[in-house]
Amino acid sequence: MKMRPGAQTGFLLCGKEWSDGEALEVRSPWDQGLVGRTTQATRADARQAVQHAVASIRRTRALPRWKRREILEDVASSLIEQKERFAQLIAAEAGKPIRQARTEVDRSILTFKTASEEATRIGGETIPLDLTEGNEGRWGLVQRFPVGPVLAITPFNFPLNLVAHKAAPALAAGCPLILKPAPQTPFTALALGEVILKAGWPEEALAVLPLSNADTAWLAEKEDRIKLISFTGSAKVGWDLKARSSRKKVLLELGGNSALIVHNDWPDLEEAAQRTAAAAFSYAGQSCISVQRVYVHRAVFQTFLWKVVDAAKKLVVGNPLDEKTDIGPIIRLSDAERIESWIQEAVTAGAKLLEGGQRTGSMITPTILTGTKPGMKLRDEEVFGPVVAIEPYDDFEDALAEVNHSKYGLQAGLLTRDAGRILTAYRELEVGALIVGDTPSWRLDPMPYGGVKDSGLGREGLRYAIEEMTEPRMLVMAGLH
Repeated sequence: MKMRPGAQTGFLLCGKEWSDGEALEVRSPWDQGLVGRTTQATRADARQAVQHAVASIRRTRALPRWKRREILEDVASSLIEQKERFAQLIAAEAGKPIRQARTEVDRSILTFKTASEEATRIGGETIPLDLTEGNEGRWGLVQRFPVGPVLAITPFNFPLNLVAHKAAPALAAGCPLILKPAPQTPFTALALGEVILKAGWPEEALAVLPLSNADTAWLAEKEDRIKLISFTGSAKVGWDLKARSSRKKVLLELGGNSALIVHNDWPDLEEAAQRTAAAAFSYAGQSCISVQRVYVHRAVFQTFLWKVVDAAKKLVVGNPLDEKTDIGPIIRLSDAERIESWIQEAVTAGAKLLEGGQRTGSMITPTILTGTKPGMKLRDEEVFGPVVAIEPYDDFEDALAEVNHSKYGLQAGLLTRDAGRILTAYRELEVGALIVGDTPSWRLDPMPYGGVKDSGLGREGLRYAIEEMTEPRMLVMAGLH
């Protein structure tokens, strides 16, 4: 196919140099049109990036807080000025509907703005040490220092904001950054890299490496000069990466099959159904906190179920660059075929298909099922597609047990007005966050974000990520009284 108008070309950003390498073509998941060409990074490029990062740590560590804040503010300002450029990039290479792509840029702006504020709040404390006889005059000072070079590995589904959630805290903490974007979406990351350098971040302290998965695993395993790895992606890949990473500190933001509980005291089922449909099907369900399981009190089950079906019927499936589109393509044809097979498997095993389930190429219509059971892949695994299972419950405790009956524990949603049930759910649900009054797909970027069980390790969210990317260092003062 011909390269679409405005298609991207890029090179490998590695320290102060632009490196040429093997060509890497990126094609639109919507129509396979050529989005652009960049280069595939090599192990030699990766070694060079690490060498630059190690050499730059003294410089980034010495950057005063006001300068880090200024750089982050300048990045946010550039994203405001280039909002449409970044939105078009996201829509083209990730297949994200353009309205949702613009929302992602807005979220990224907030991410960098929040990081700029947090950069000046990285503090410490004094500790009295004259607590026993013979230690008169002793006192201690604790300050946080950057851990060192950070390797950030990001997925395709939020090619700007999930990169921002690695880059912004690294800059705020004073850590050199080596970024490995998803192979489907390198151009957004490369464009952000240019913006960061223009804002004044030291050139040798940033590398954007479109590495292969094999070379990324090699880098994580063999390169001990990397001090922290921050990974967002599938549970299988993330835990394998951690096992390979020796003594490095590892942060994992992994998958989920997020659940929503709808109790019979919720007053507005119409709005709840619309929010549920949006949370299950936006961006074709390609979000780790997309609603995948819904448990509804039997008294309102049928009413709520058919309201979700009606809401799903109104969603527009189509070209991500069309302003009317709600649901675009699945990122790869192979993933669309997998999702289709999981739907068919569930129906064969007794689930009832109420809406959708059709696949045309990489497009899958919004799919609603009921009568699903444990053991079905679309109930137990992360679908990462526009599929939701809606089931009834009689006892609230049974609904809590169903939510916990999962190897994942990222976020859960709860619609009830009963304070006792809210506190019980908060205490009992094995998740990183409980969202009351909304779906589990709600997230504000400054909040602590991450999961338990197979859903991850550590927390993102700017202040929390900065803490992960710094380490406390103690200074003990004696004999000065």
